[in-house]
Amino acid sequence: MLSLVESTNSEPLGPRSQTSLAYARIRRDLLGGRYAPGERLKITDLAAALDVSPGAVREALSRLVPEQLVVSRDQKGFVVAPLSIQDLEDLTDLRCEMEAIGLRRSVTLGDEGWEAQVLAAAHRLRRSKMLSDPERTLTSEWVDRHAAFHAALVSACGNRRLLDIIAQLYQQSERYRGLSIYVEGERDIDAEHQGLVDAALDRNADRLVELMCAHLRTTTLKIVSASRASAAVIA
Repeated sequence: MLSLVESTNSEPLGPRSQTSLAYARIRRDLLGGRYAPGERLKITDLAAALDVSPGAVREALSRLVPEQLVVSRDQKGFVVAPLSIQDLEDLTDLRCEMEAIGLRRSVTLGDEGWEAQVLAAAHRLRRSKMLSDPERTLTSEWVDRHAAFHAALVSACGNRRLLDIIAQLYQQSERYRGLSIYVEGERDIDAEHQGLVDAALDRNADRLVELMCAHLRTTTLKIVSASRASAAVIA
């Protein structure tokens, strides 16, 4: 595997830089579903693959434990956090609660700059390709722009701690998202997103919250259906 980055001066990366790079790469792979739930994360193998020290990998994995992406087990090291239908449903319930607060505050506090940010994020998302060919997996561009769109909607809430909580819940839900694409049946995701935009620009907080909760719960239902239909690693 290629080194995570190439140093411009060919000098070895310092401990802090190695940890940051290992954290970013492992975290991205976890959210992208590269590792199976419950899979053991071998420090020496990761260090070799990422071209960093074992200490940097160990510290990076420790940083991922509070994010509930990795579990530390006595005598067994680190493993990928498990997935479960119950966890997904709990996560969705909490996301709906937190998103509702953030959206209502943004509708109240947001100015024209917020409206422009929402419109721009929606435009970029609409112009990105959702699924790759022929793998039928979510493209990294769509994943990034989808996250940016959801972040834009709550960005004017005026509370940094609330934004951090919403962002963390969103990131944890991303581990489940890939399962939803295996369910047959059409879903006009662009129309759902446009509905959110329209409600935000109309300053209709009740409608915006209603549409957001429906948007999140529809995804959860698809994921649950996919896991049962494909025997995915989700209890």
